[in-house]
Amino acid sequence: MDKLDYCQYLLSSQNNYTITNLAENLPKISHAQINRYLKNEKITPKTLWLNVKEYIEVDKNGYLVFDDTVLDKNHSHKIELVRKQDS
Repeated sequence: MDKLDYCQYLLSSQNNYTITNLAENLPKISHAQINRYLKNEKITPKTLWLNVKEYIEVDKNGYLVFDDTVLDKNHSHKIELVRKQDS
């Protein structure tokens, strides 16, 4: 696993960016290996952008937002589609 593999995974995954999902789709790489890689490797926003910018269609009315924040919301359990997440 390297930066290109991880950046391509982030680009191609539409709604599940977890290490578990990545490990399920890369049979030769375990969850533990991916976790160790991400702990030891610094993937900067610039690195990600350099790997995905050619696939982004620019539109003057469009926005591209990256946010990996997971906030605890006390009343979120009352929202039908909300599921527990580990931050």
